[in-house]
Amino acid sequence: MTAPIQSNPATAGLSIVIPLWNEAAGLPQLHERVCAVAARLRDTRGLPVEIVYVNDGSRDDTEKVALSLPAQDADVQVVGLSRNFGKEAALLAGLEHARRGAVLFMDGDGQHPPSLVETLVARWLDDGYDVVYTAKAHRQNEPWLLRSGVHIFYSLINWGSRQKIPEDAGDFRLLSPRAAAALRQMPERNRFFKGLASWIGFRQLRVDYEPAAREHGKTSWNLWSLLAFSIEGLTSFSVAPLRVASLLGVAIAFVALLFGIWILFETWFYGKDVPGYPSLAVAIMVLGGVQLVMIGVLGEYIGKLLAESKQRPVYFVAAHQVKAADDASAVPAKNTAKDAAKDAAE
Repeated sequence: MTAPIQSNPATAGLSIVIPLWNEAAGLPQLHERVCAVAARLRDTRGLPVEIVYVNDGSRDDTEKVALSLPAQDADVQVVGLSRNFGKEAALLAGLEHARRGAVLFMDGDGQHPPSLVETLVARWLDDGYDVVYTAKAHRQNEPWLLRSGVHIFYSLINWGSRQKIPEDAGDFRLLSPRAAAALRQMPERNRFFKGLASWIGFRQLRVDYEPAAREHGKTSWNLWSLLAFSIEGLTSFSVAPLRVASLLGVAIAFVALLFGIWILFETWFYGKDVPGYPSLAVAIMVLGGVQLVMIGVLGEYIGKLLAESKQRPVYFVAAHQVKAADDASAVPAKNTAKDAAKDAAE
């Protein structure tokens, strides 16, 4: 079900969703900058704005700081999850609790510049794009190994999926009301936000930017977390690993066939003995290793099928507060589409 067409798209409003994990130190400064952008959007475009903070089980005072933030020039929601469910779950929680029409996602570490929000909004309101996503202008300051890994990841995932994901596309993006409504209809629990946001289609536009330096704390991403994220994204959104397994099996069978022909040729025409223990041991180890890898790939997909069949909730909300911009007072959180549906059912 798509959002109704409006003569002035700005009346739908904008929800800025910001997932948080241990961002207590820099959150007040980020909130001040986002509120300044919200004030300019309200004054220049008549665009009502709300900010949705999703605390993804932070271990510091992030939730306490978020609950104390004033509602200046924008409504403020704070959604506290019961534990750390991961960024994809936090993005879904923000999407489902957003009360405005359009939804904009940005990180809470300050590396996504709030000043760019106005540019994304302009591409939506003035140019009519439904999905405006950002990408790093370049990766020259990153290690060669990381750049190569990113390129390989996107090449694999696009090879195994029908909808191509732009390389370097980040989570800093704006969805129009109908694009946000389409994304809400995605029922899967193993979510890959970048892939789903591309899969829904509509008019999409890339905007390059220079990420700011992280002002507080340290990133939680390391080699192993990036590898785990890559595996999760590949197996959630693409069948590329299965295709690699099929092609690898064909390649090994072809090499074995050539090797067998070569052995017969040497035996018949040159009288050489057939290689014994060393070649046999190598062949067994290679085939055994490949089989174990492929079993692991199948296990990843079967595990995801099991998780989908259980239909467990993606997240649980432990605390939810809404502050309106007019009185800045906390009110009971019964204004989301999800809560309204529950009330109607009851």
